Formats: sequence, C-alpha cells, structure tokens
Amino acid sequence: MSARQFNAIDRLIAGLDQALHTVFGPPPAMERANPASACEANTLNPGQTELAARLMRVNHAGEVAAQALYQGQALTARLPRVREKMQQAAREENDHLAWTAERIAELGGHTSWLNTVWYSQSFAIGALAGVAGDKWSLGFVAETEHQVVKHLDEHLDRLAPNDDKSRAILQQMRIDEAQHATTAMEAGAATLPAPLKHLMGLTSKVMTRTAFWV
Repeated sequence: MSARQFNAIDRLIAGLDQALHTVFGPPPAMERANPASACEANTLNPGQTELAARLMRVNHAGEVAAQALYQGQALTARLPRVREKMQQAAREENDHLAWTAERIAELGGHTSWLNTVWYSQSFAIGALAGVAGDKWSLGFVAETEHQVVKHLDEHLDRLAPNDDKSRAILQQMRIDEAQHATTAMEAGAATLPAPLKHLMGLTSKVMTRTAFWV
C-alpha cells in the first residue's frame, strides 16, 4: 500500500493539533539533550534570577512564534521541498521550546501569558508569506532568523557571567538559528525590501519587550 499523501485539510488539522500542544500543552519531547544539563547550577542572586527568567520567557515566546511561522508557511508552501524544509525547521525549534520552558521552571518564572497572541499572529504572517511565493517565504525565514540571532547576542550579554545553564541554551539556539538562516538562503530565499525588514524589526521589538514583562 502506498504512503498516504496529505492534502491541505490534513495539514490544517495537523497544524491545529500542533498549535494546541505548542501554546497549551507540556513542552514537546526533545530530540536533543538540553545543553544546560551538563552545566553546574551556579548560585544567582535574586536580581540575576529574575532577569534570567524574563529573558528566557522572551526566548520561549519567540519559539512559540517560530513554530507558528513555520507551520503557517508549510501550510501554504507551493513546492513540496520547501514545505519539508519548513516542517523540519519547526521540528528543530521544538527543542528550543522545551529547553527554554525547562529553564524558566528552574528559575521560578512563567511563560508568557500572551502566547496565544504570539502564535496566532505569527501563523497568519507565515501563511501570507507562503502565499506570496516560496522564495519570499524563504526570504522571510532568513531575515527572521538573522534578527533572532541579534536578540540572542543581546541576551547573552545581559545574563549573569556565572549563569552557565541559561548561557548554554542560548548559545546552542544561536547556532541553530544561524543555520536555519543559511539553509533558507541556500534554498533560494529572496532578499526582502529594506522597509519590510524595518517593519519586521519594529514588530519584533514590540513582542520581545512585551514578553519580557508578561
């Protein structure tokens, strides 16, 4: 019997199931070990602990948005190879989602109360990018990941010097996000117009600053 070919309705249902798990469910099973597991749990003062929890919440919210972005793009991608790349990227981002959730719990923090908002708006953006065409969709991925890398660099600078656990997670995330951008470019991503890049940057700042507090 031949393998079943999933149609748009199948992919939509699978996407809804994934959305519920991303926003409301427990952290997904990790394909890779948490990089923080090999680090010492160094003592942080209350201010350092609170800052780390807030920064990890921002990154967790970013991973919720990334899941939605990739799933929205996969739903509307025209070429099967592009859809597969989006789905693979979403699976890899699952690790980041689990790592950040685990670290937030260790720090006594909470994930963003607006995760449903981050997911829904990112899914819509991803789906629209896919409708625009695969090269533009890939271009959107590349630019998004470039901006994420910049945010991660800023967070690495703000962490307490001895917060080895949080640092290990963010460093591995930085490696993965940079690779996703490279993969998108190699797959034929178009360079986005400067005004669109600027708008994306402003939108990202609104999300990160809001998630830092809520």
